[in-house]
Amino acid sequence: MPNNNAVLGLKCRVCGKLYGKTAQFFCPDDSGPLEVAYDYDAIKPTVSRAKFAARPRNMWRYRELLPLDGEPTVGPQVGGTPLVRADRLADALGVERLWIKNDAVNFPTLSFKDRVVSVALSKARELGMRMVGCASTGNLANSVAALAASAGLETVILVPADLERTKIFGTAVYGAKVVKVAGTYDQVNRLCTQIVMKYGWGFVNVNLRPFYAEGSKTVGFEIAEDLGWRFPQHVVSPMAGGALIGKIYKAFTELSRLGIVDQPVTTKMYGAQAAGCNPISDCVKSNRERHKPIRTPNTICKSLAIGDPADGYFAAQLIKSTGGWAEDVTDAEIVEGMQLLARTEGIFAETAGGTTLAVAKKLIEQGRIPRNEEIVICVTGNGLKTQDCVFDALDEPSTIKPALAEFEELAGLAAETREPALV
Repeated sequence: MPNNNAVLGLKCRVCGKLYGKTAQFFCPDDSGPLEVAYDYDAIKPTVSRAKFAARPRNMWRYRELLPLDGEPTVGPQVGGTPLVRADRLADALGVERLWIKNDAVNFPTLSFKDRVVSVALSKARELGMRMVGCASTGNLANSVAALAASAGLETVILVPADLERTKIFGTAVYGAKVVKVAGTYDQVNRLCTQIVMKYGWGFVNVNLRPFYAEGSKTVGFEIAEDLGWRFPQHVVSPMAGGALIGKIYKAFTELSRLGIVDQPVTTKMYGAQAAGCNPISDCVKSNRERHKPIRTPNTICKSLAIGDPADGYFAAQLIKSTGGWAEDVTDAEIVEGMQLLARTEGIFAETAGGTTLAVAKKLIEQGRIPRNEEIVICVTGNGLKTQDCVFDALDEPSTIKPALAEFEELAGLAAETREPALV
């Protein structure tokens, strides 16, 4: 896919001014964030359902709608995660049609962040960058470290000092330079912005953010394709920086505009946050124009603990405009959500997944999501990364001697009910 002329450049989301395809993330005129702009008239004759279906089952099957000038060079196997029909969970929640978009099994680091990072690092290589990095609450750090290692890029990653050990170790193992910062994510992010402004390195969620965020659209593309090229009535998405929920909706609008899906987009979007860091959900519920930053996040859900989300305003406006809603849940409800998903569907999600399921449950009970309409819940990361959060909620396994009688006593099996031995 050489010289993708359908990518027009980066467009300010406030004033609409168009800039080139460079590592730039805000408009100098009004400080508005930039996003990738496309020539959809040029794209339309080059895409079709059949063309997508003929390609390998990964995110790059939709490459005409991603912001690279050439073929992807990082993460060629990323994406293509399952959309799981969750009938047992549906019964537990009292709804008719429920799906789990399961990015907990995404390659290579078990979170949806592999999608955005593969786009950002492929773009970094197109721009000739050799040093890359990020500010992260965990999943992004894992993904940048792994995918940069596979591409031979030098990496520096800054994280809050109180991040889960498993996520820090799961980053350092790839050889990345990991720096723990004694502060909140927002303080870490500001430091990364200063580094970028001084040294020009490619930080995926700072100066590469417009390209990075486009990778999230592939979640929406895959949902629509797996539903038989149609849109669900309701989507519940976790919110950290606020980009994912908007990009899923953008994916739907692009598929409709290009005629890939023969229906207008009427999907209602719902955002999920933890009560201990809920700037976007609080904004929606309070019907304010803009969110109030959370200065000191306090929740077990570290991956969503961004107190001043970059896309918070746009996420809140999208939720309101689609007729959706936003909610937040306590740490106890998050753990209950993780356990419920694991018990009913065999999916072990991290705390963000527990948050999203718990919020979906609350929205259903509130009557905001009708029980007889189709729902998609987005699970974005694997529970193996946040095991510490559920330890105290699980019973300690029983210990017995290696004797049948002890097992029978533990299991409540009376001797007279035993099956006869096979001969």
